[in-house]
Amino acid sequence: MVHAALEGEEVVEYKESMWCKLRGCINLKVSLLEKTEDMITLLIQDVNPGFMNSLRRIILSETPVMAIHEVVILENQSPLFDETIAHRLSLVPLRTNLDRYTMPEKCECEGVGCNLCQVGFTLEVEAPENGYVATTGDLKPQDPDIVPVSDDIPIAKLAKGQRIVVEAFAKLGIGRVHAKWQPVSSVAYKMVPHVKVDPAKCDGCEECVKVCFKQVFEMESGKAVVAREMDCTLCNLCTKECVGQAISIDYDNTSFIFVLESTGALPPVTIFEKGLDVFKERLEQLIAQFPGQRTRSKRKSRK
Repeated sequence: MVHAALEGEEVVEYKESMWCKLRGCINLKVSLLEKTEDMITLLIQDVNPGFMNSLRRIILSETPVMAIHEVVILENQSPLFDETIAHRLSLVPLRTNLDRYTMPEKCECEGVGCNLCQVGFTLEVEAPENGYVATTGDLKPQDPDIVPVSDDIPIAKLAKGQRIVVEAFAKLGIGRVHAKWQPVSSVAYKMVPHVKVDPAKCDGCEECVKVCFKQVFEMESGKAVVAREMDCTLCNLCTKECVGQAISIDYDNTSFIFVLESTGALPPVTIFEKGLDVFKERLEQLIAQFPGQRTRSKRKSRK
């Protein structure tokens, strides 16, 4: 449902969710503000800061992606230690297919490693006479769909005749275990700002235009006007510089601008969808673990 909304429709509403069972009914609304290949900017309404922070942390720490977790160094004549090469390989973001692979702890092999939960890579490079820089483009995957997001990430610089021969294995994991399994390079939110300029009080000094690094204001007919309200960071530098107190800044703590930038392992829309799915799973587990907790807390609050 999220994907359909972000691809075409303007708004999608979540009137029935596990969150409603804990906090009362919340009509979660998601609108797409901007979308690129690796980043989306969303407007999320009718929620509270607790919900937004929980969603952000789940996307960071609970959304699975592929990463190299085991490296076998068969030959290393480079100037780098074996551990350095293994560390570099583990941090390479990999294209991930969540439909074809499962988490090792949920796999039939019980985490031993099979083609349902693990992907193998080989790296075999020997430098020619003028030297060579081994990159992620030299990694040969067993599954052509699970590849590095870029072929240009350097692994080791080799002098003439130096060789590297490596076997590596990737699996699904989550960022709570290690940062290499985080699907995003950044994920953040801010409350929707409300910026107003009283033209009667504005003396046209242009100080707000000069001090605002986000260029929220512009001058029109000798008066400051709000040009890019959504870009405001609520820093209040403009209100401090405005001698006539013509500028007022407020915010809506039920509406948020949510920015998600993918590492390239998964499309940003998929990361957002998966984050909501994991959120629902965690709430279901919480409700099952503490049945009747909400009722008892309500009774205590009434005393």
